[in-house]
Amino acid sequence: MAELKDWEKPVERRGRLTAVLALATLISAFGSSFQYGYNVAVINSPAPYMQQFYNTTHTERYNTPMEENFLTLLWSLSVSMYPLGGFFGSLMVAPLVNKFGRKGTLLFNNIFSIVPAVMMGVSEIAKSFEIIIVARFIVGICAGLSSNVVPMYLGELSPKNLRGALGIIPQLFITIGILCAQVLGLRNILGNTTGWTLMLGLTGIPAVIELLLLPFFPESPRYMLIQKGDEKNAKKALQRLRGWDNVDAEMTEMRLEDQSERAEGHLTVVSLLSQRSLRWQLISIIILNMGQQLSGVNAIYYYADSIYRSAGVNENDVQYVTVGTGAVNVFMTIAAVFIVESSGRKLLLLLGFGICCGACVLLTVALSFQESMTWMSYVSIACVIIYVIGHAIGASPIPNVVTTEMFRQSARPAAFMVGGSVHWLSNFTVGLVFPFMEANLGPYSFIIFSVICLVTLVYVWLVMPETKNKTFLEVSQMFAKRNKTEIKLGNSDLSLKESLEDAEKATAF
Repeated sequence: MAELKDWEKPVERRGRLTAVLALATLISAFGSSFQYGYNVAVINSPAPYMQQFYNTTHTERYNTPMEENFLTLLWSLSVSMYPLGGFFGSLMVAPLVNKFGRKGTLLFNNIFSIVPAVMMGVSEIAKSFEIIIVARFIVGICAGLSSNVVPMYLGELSPKNLRGALGIIPQLFITIGILCAQVLGLRNILGNTTGWTLMLGLTGIPAVIELLLLPFFPESPRYMLIQKGDEKNAKKALQRLRGWDNVDAEMTEMRLEDQSERAEGHLTVVSLLSQRSLRWQLISIIILNMGQQLSGVNAIYYYADSIYRSAGVNENDVQYVTVGTGAVNVFMTIAAVFIVESSGRKLLLLLGFGICCGACVLLTVALSFQESMTWMSYVSIACVIIYVIGHAIGASPIPNVVTTEMFRQSARPAAFMVGGSVHWLSNFTVGLVFPFMEANLGPYSFIIFSVICLVTLVYVWLVMPETKNKTFLEVSQMFAKRNKTEIKLGNSDLSLKESLEDAEKATAF
């Protein structure tokens, strides 16, 4: 048997987790993704004190208490401005990452965290609840950018055999952010009349840390080579990330991707929507992002306390049950990091949406009968926890992973822009509509979520291919069959397989 060339050697050698790659992953995820999760849950526990502040401020200004309907409207705005800002942040993804790069956009994005953190921190001193609402919109822009740019950045830094695991790290930090907000929101820590402004302002600390440390780590080699044409610095960055000098095989694979894209033309958002060769990829990210958000996960996080109260949990114990749910979420996301490369993306999506679907049906039954059977309240809590487990292993982390893998370099920013817009609009819709659903449909609200989970599951089962341990070109080749198109490599008639064989020969010398 002939001796293996360098690029044919076992993938574990080529795909090791170096210190540079690990630190770049942790710093970018903590500085950006953590804030997304933190701001999802940060106003949950201190909500009564914040509403009291709104009412007190209004009374001091106009010598009359705030009407209940107006207070409800202001609070709904405080909640919903965050995902609305996230939607506008998603619209900024493509132009910013193409102009400033992936790392550069993350650094620029810290403006949208530090400024609103200061605004929320001084809101009580300034006696202005309007500042909080505006700040929630601005920090939502930060979350909209980071939720798309961090997975893109890490997906392009990672070797193909670690792309799934590292692609889940942003979601892991989102869940850690949620848990930290829940812990800090305990009544005896910061979730009280004196601590809530500090709690809101703490979101700026991860941004400052990222601003100081991330400049020392590489920009995406793919961005530098394919979009900037800077082969020298792209190779240096890749060598730092991989920990050795021989990165010729990956450089060749990136050149092939560049060659293929030049043949097809670089894509804008408008052209992405009409591109036949990307039709099923685009449909897939829309379905996955809608399924992820409309499955009810943010109904759980935004209104967790009221769900537990309706399930019969004692008022004093609600906050601790919420923290326990957050801890389960973190634990299961960690589990997903370790199993995604062995189990694959598709299986985790099927398991995740399947578990969520079943949990929503059981939760409906439990909430319907808990008044006549007191022990049903425990079943309700168990259903919420089971739902969180299902979402944490599949529905939450995998969509961003496969979005990175299904699109090549020039189409990726536009794809994340489309997927992110769908994500945040769906998030906004649930945050705004769920209280009315809960009021009018009661426990039957979750039947709607179960149907959405089932539809998403069927789509994944019938349409989605497995993308683990595949290059971006190989994934494109799989979708080309469904799209009934061919991948072109420049003016050459070579197939993808033949081109990769040429890359093998080039690496041997």
